[in-house]
Amino acid sequence: MSKQLFYGDNLEVLRKYIKDESVDLCYIDPPFNSKRNYNQIYNNLGKEDRAQAQAFIDTWTWDDRANQGLVEIQENYLGSFTSQSIDLISGLVKVLGKGSLLAYLLSMTLRIAEINRILKPTGSFYLHCDPTTSHYLKIIIDAIFCPQAGQFQNEIVWCYSIGGKSKDKFGRKHDIILFYTKGKKYTFNRKGASIARKQNSHMKVRTDLEGREYQEKKDKKTGKIYQYYLDEGKIAEDYWVDIETLNREDRERLGYPTQKPEALLERIIKTSSNEGDLILDAYCGCGTTIAVAERFNRVWIGIDITYQSISVILKRLEDNFGKNILDTIVTNGIPKDIESAKALATKKDDRTRKEFEKWSILTYSNNRAVINAKKGADQGIDAIAYFQGDRDSPEKIIFQVKSGKVKSGDIRELQGTMSLQQAEIGIFITLNQPTKDMLQTAKSAGIYQSRYMSQSIDKIQIISITEILEEKKRLDIRLAFEVLKSAEKQRETKDKQLSLDIRIGN
Repeated sequence: MSKQLFYGDNLEVLRKYIKDESVDLCYIDPPFNSKRNYNQIYNNLGKEDRAQAQAFIDTWTWDDRANQGLVEIQENYLGSFTSQSIDLISGLVKVLGKGSLLAYLLSMTLRIAEINRILKPTGSFYLHCDPTTSHYLKIIIDAIFCPQAGQFQNEIVWCYSIGGKSKDKFGRKHDIILFYTKGKKYTFNRKGASIARKQNSHMKVRTDLEGREYQEKKDKKTGKIYQYYLDEGKIAEDYWVDIETLNREDRERLGYPTQKPEALLERIIKTSSNEGDLILDAYCGCGTTIAVAERFNRVWIGIDITYQSISVILKRLEDNFGKNILDTIVTNGIPKDIESAKALATKKDDRTRKEFEKWSILTYSNNRAVINAKKGADQGIDAIAYFQGDRDSPEKIIFQVKSGKVKSGDIRELQGTMSLQQAEIGIFITLNQPTKDMLQTAKSAGIYQSRYMSQSIDKIQIISITEILEEKKRLDIRLAFEVLKSAEKQRETKDKQLSLDIRIGN
């Protein structure tokens, strides 16, 4: 069984590629804007709050996709839906109306039905959400899992304290994790679920012959005495207060807005799976589930619809486990030839219309460039990277991507943008082959040389998708953060050596 990373719509991937009853544990943390006031969503977003709700609107709107999802559920497409889930969705149409909230719930219903299908009879399902939607999601899971012998196990409240505080209401400082199993028999490892046992002030601490501390409790009815060893811990309650969310300085932090701490996934994975089990995350984001599953010797499948997430995951795995790990992963949906690259470039789906640009830049830069999410005043810069030049501050590289017809005027425009942005190097990536005039215009921009480079390079470089795919051409410039990282490692090595010398000397 191989470790797999899918780039694409998770509904399509689940239906086409994940077999019935093949997964031991599924955890999902689907996207949702938890900052929204749902009174506004019920009103289908008036003009006064559209700016505040932009993140939600970008993801969930009532459109053709929502209409299709509603039809699939009500007509029981592929026999995937229970009568209870069909009745529930039909009722929600009347209660909520065809708006953004219902579109979100339809999307989740379609995917939860598939998750139920692919779970083993002994499998477990954890859905991570926020309090604004947990009540809807719970009845949706109930309507899918419970009529098919599924079991609701826990509503886990994950409490944290980091972040802003409200001035006009109680601070929202918890998430909800809904825990279900496919059946009555399931994996639940007590050691994985255990937390440190706190000393009970009403009970005396004793020490046994081996020096282990324990407390005793006597059952008043039976007179039986129970011993609790403090070093064994106890199974966690359904409110988790011992795992904090990531702060800005946390070493785990990757800059991903909804990143969860590894400790959270470690508890779930160690509790509800064993070594060699298959873990699936259908909204894998920055890859926390995958990284933890890899660390604890689980097989895993990750799915995400954005190439930025795929890029972050590949880089995270490489950084944490070494480059060789990439040879053990099967990637699916990522363009491997010019035809699949063209197919990605010509997608009309609003969710994936920028994916060709992201894929080409991140592939060429070995996942090192930073994608520009807000184009406009920047005159069409698709991404930026920084490298160490001769100046004290890092120099800038800007990227532009074109999937249509290209001409020499595009290169002149890039040169003008480089001047405005004070960028030393411009990378122009094109799906179509560049013309001779384009190549000559690029050459006329001159060369760049610094003491950190073994040879000079063109200030404007034109890279074709064919070169990226067939010749494996990649950005061959050492970026600023890599220089910094190398310096930090050298300092750590020197500090360790100094510490060792001192100990030996003593």
